[in-house]
Amino acid sequence: MLTSHEFELLWLLASNAGQVLSREHVHQHMIGRQYDGLDRTVDVRVSRIRKKLGDNSDKPFRIKTVWGQG
Repeated sequence: MLTSHEFELLWLLASNAGQVLSREHVHQHMIGRQYDGLDRTVDVRVSRIRKKLGDNSDKPFRIKTVWGQG
């Protein structure tokens, strides 16, 4: 079962399927303040969603990280 924050993040990602969203954009949308470069909240939520969806973090199928972009 997803938490409300995880669901909100998953909804944001699904609504923008096929697009790369920057960590800054996701952080601003989810947390409501500018990303400071240190906060790992979004990373942890993505990790938890991947685990709950059974997505392999080494070779993700559903939620992909594009290094240097988002």
